Amino acid sequence: MIISIYALKNGMIRVVQQSLLGSILSNMLLVLGCAFFTGGIVHYQKVQVFNKSAAVVNSGLLLMAVMGLTFPAVLHFTHSEVHFGKSELSLSRFSSCVMLVAYASYLFFQLRSHRNLYSPIEEEGNQGGDDSDEEEAPEITHWEAIGWLAILTVWVSILSGYLVDAIQGASDSFKMPVAFISVILLPIVGNAAEHASAIMFAMKDKLDITLGVAIGSSTQISMFVIPFCVVVGWIMGQRMDLNFQLFETATLFITVLVVAFMLQEGTSNYFKGLMLILCYLIVAASFFVHVDPSNDDD
Repeated sequence: MIISIYALKNGMIRVVQQSLLGSILSNMLLVLGCAFFTGGIVHYQKVQVFNKSAAVVNSGLLLMAVMGLTFPAVLHFTHSEVHFGKSELSLSRFSSCVMLVAYASYLFFQLRSHRNLYSPIEEEGNQGGDDSDEEEAPEITHWEAIGWLAILTVWVSILSGYLVDAIQGASDSFKMPVAFISVILLPIVGNAAEHASAIMFAMKDKLDITLGVAIGSSTQISMFVIPFCVVVGWIMGQRMDLNFQLFETATLFITVLVVAFMLQEGTSNYFKGLMLILCYLIVAASFFVHVDPSNDDD
């Protein structure tokens, strides 16, 4: 979000769109794939399970986000708008407000009204039993965690400016498309901590936390960060919309479908993880040969 707001302030709308899209793709395919793969290798003698109900809710929200991104792109490329160039922007802003309301409702659903749906599988069959494995002593206190979070947020804010300014130069130096850097390389670096934690929890056979890190983060970006950036761009006077272009929208749509099918059984193994990783390699190769269309009219 910090990188996106900085880039939005500088009018780099495509960098914002592509970096957010890349974060979703990275979390859903690479992070979740590596977690499933390593967890499946470590626990090869058993079938790892996770809370299917929570995964289905997140899949539904991701499909809603795909819907929000699809209609502005289709309107733009079919030239079926009432007012060309204005209708897609108005629709994007309206859809963003609806998506923010949906995300707020999801938080209430998850944290208050239906908390039982998000209970880990182990807790459901182990109520009142040995909980020694679950009761882990915290390594830092509550206020220490808040303090470190504040310090790192300020540090990331400073580095974000240099990172965004270096994208075009890196593209020219390494002869790589800006789309590849924004969608593939930038999110891999930005999601390194999430990547490591998701794998660690999968190796500990805590797949519910792994899904919370990978799929939960993708849901947060698609249903909160992207609409939030559209609203912030509206306030700044920037034409940030939900038209992510046809190639990017189609990539997201197929990715959500693939991951939804992987999660529908509520089980995981190393082969599912391998398939997700290989899917991410195909996506990465696609963006390496993809040239971003110029938006001179925007």
